[in-house]
Amino acid sequence: MNSSNTALNASGSSLIDAQHVIKRFPVGDNHVTILKGISFQIERGEFVSIVGPSGNGKSTLLNMITGIDRPSEGHIRAVGQQLTSLSENELALWRRHNVGIIFQFFQMLPSLTLAENIILPMDLADKYTPKERRERALHLLDQVGLANQAAKLPSEVSGGQQQRAGIARAMANDPPLIIGDEPTGRLDPKGAVLCFELFESWIAQGKTMLMVTHDKALAERVARKIEIYDGHITGDHRIDQTAMKTGMPA
Repeated sequence: MNSSNTALNASGSSLIDAQHVIKRFPVGDNHVTILKGISFQIERGEFVSIVGPSGNGKSTLLNMITGIDRPSEGHIRAVGQQLTSLSENELALWRRHNVGIIFQFFQMLPSLTLAENIILPMDLADKYTPKERRERALHLLDQVGLANQAAKLPSEVSGGQQQRAGIARAMANDPPLIIGDEPTGRLDPKGAVLCFELFESWIAQGKTMLMVTHDKALAERVARKIEIYDGHITGDHRIDQTAMKTGMPA
């Protein structure tokens, strides 16, 4: 057994365990290395922000944790599965039941209403009864202040409202892990406060959340901040929990 597998097994109790992750992308006849052998663990119930300049691999890392992309080298274990060993179909099934994703650019299906966009993941996972799916979608929309917009198409609401609907959709199947790529980046200050308080309530319920953010104030309000620069982890800080109890700066 090689050293990376040994480390992986030793820390297998973590909800997320990344070991020696390298990611390369082809550029012409060459390759550009975006992530350069990073390792970290995230425990169940942690609220973690990933920060750093644009183009340094933050979103790439999220894509590999969700199984949307694969490492060039290294291992990622998340919610009990060694992701690098799963097929694309197995990854899709694992993702439906275990991960809620808040996309940076909404990814709402334009022909479905906001409620139907939230019901769809439950349909795909065959989770809950049809009546329960509808009730859950309306409840989640209410949590993000969109109860009165449930029957509207994405094109009929603002970008910020679509983002809030995307946040609601991430919890459709009640996953243990929520991944957010700039989850409040398109929200006004009031909407950002509402949604951040919702994230905190999810953590209080035992969920785990990992988010990329350029919002420095938001990054300081979580329990842990991981800094990435030039493909390396350059900082991993535990943040005083009292910072999470203060109001979001204007």
